[in-house]
Amino acid sequence: MPRRRNATIAVMAGVLLVVLDQAIANVALPSMSASLGASPADTVWVVTAYQLALVMGILPAAAIGESFGLRRSYAAGLALFTLASAACALAPGLGWLVAARFVQGIGAAPMMALGIALLRFSWPQGGMGRVIGWMAMVVALGSALGPTAGAAILSVAGWPWLFAINLPVGITVLLLRRSLPEPPASGRRVDPGSIALNAAAFGCLVTGADHALRNPVLGLPLLAASAAAFVALVLRERGRAAPLVPLDLLANASFRLSVIASVCCFGAQMAGYIALPFLLQHGLGLSVLATGMCMTPWPLMVALCGPQAGRLADRGVSGGMLCAIGGTCLAAGLALAAVLPETHGPLPMIPALLLAGAGFGLFQVPNNRNMLMSIPKARSGAAGGMQGTARLAGQTAGGLAMGLLFAAAPAATAPKLGLALGAGLALAGGLVSLLRSAAPAEPAEVLAGSK
Repeated sequence: MPRRRNATIAVMAGVLLVVLDQAIANVALPSMSASLGASPADTVWVVTAYQLALVMGILPAAAIGESFGLRRSYAAGLALFTLASAACALAPGLGWLVAARFVQGIGAAPMMALGIALLRFSWPQGGMGRVIGWMAMVVALGSALGPTAGAAILSVAGWPWLFAINLPVGITVLLLRRSLPEPPASGRRVDPGSIALNAAAFGCLVTGADHALRNPVLGLPLLAASAAAFVALVLRERGRAAPLVPLDLLANASFRLSVIASVCCFGAQMAGYIALPFLLQHGLGLSVLATGMCMTPWPLMVALCGPQAGRLADRGVSGGMLCAIGGTCLAAGLALAAVLPETHGPLPMIPALLLAGAGFGLFQVPNNRNMLMSIPKARSGAAGGMQGTARLAGQTAGGLAMGLLFAAAPAATAPKLGLALGAGLALAGGLVSLLRSAAPAEPAEVLAGSK
């Protein structure tokens, strides 16, 4: 069907833009620092501002999408993202660029939160595993190709072109927006006070985690403020029919266990992504280029195995069992990378990373499918927002844990300890998935409001 095809292209292209802009700017930081006359430390805010806005905006974007309409909110986010990309390309100084990147992250939030919900209204129930598998493939390939694409652009043009290339893609996707489904909006009021508390909670969490080790006097109070804001947000939202923090969805045991498993496995992924470059460069003496090539099998295996896992789930294979197998394979790959002797060189590391990538693909797609399909259709936006929040929470926790390990352990052993920690988190995610393997995978379609 042309409409379904165009809707899928619109969502996948939007998600690819968001993922590429997370990965592509990192490689350009030295060029930006020199061009804008800014210090390297200040230039890092080009990346941090985008991440901060994205994590602060995902849950409010999901609530706004359900309230005002998924298609309208997705298109508004895409338009804001595209305009902010133009502002980034035209930035005369670092302050302008950081502000434009923050706005770009705000625009990216509804694209990440609502894309999968829109596809749920475009595809039949029996095809959602396949669609979520495609989404995992797009995210994995975007993450893998982002630095390479950025380096290729910088080899022939200046850093503003990293953002200017978003414009034709963004405009094209906006032209396809009418192919997106338009399910009825709930019209429920979105509480500005809850949005402010959400922003404070996640903003303080990210900045506090970043400063916790380098400047505890600032970092620890920020983390305490984050915890206080989260408590206040839950108390404010408790008892509402469709809360900003989807407490109603978390009451569903299958959904709740999927969220916990997701946090565990994304924490494992981040621990591995941080530990491996140190192990490969410092332990094995590889160059930066060789390190990147050695790590590439991980996302490639996610891209290959994710769609296959989705097809298996669509055909009735237990999602909980697939997630348990995936978590176990991820754990085995990370554990193998941790115990391999450094004297054997990098080649034995490749099978370990292939196993880890295959495991993550087997886990992620059925887990996300269960999170989406175990709740009513009317709450698909909130489910998408919670998927993004679980991912970012796990990645933040994994990054913070690695920071603590590097501060507390010798530099030579910290990466291996980090890989072992990641293996433990992945195994925990797999075990949590087993708890729901016997439960019906898709009970929500018969619930009120699922039409």
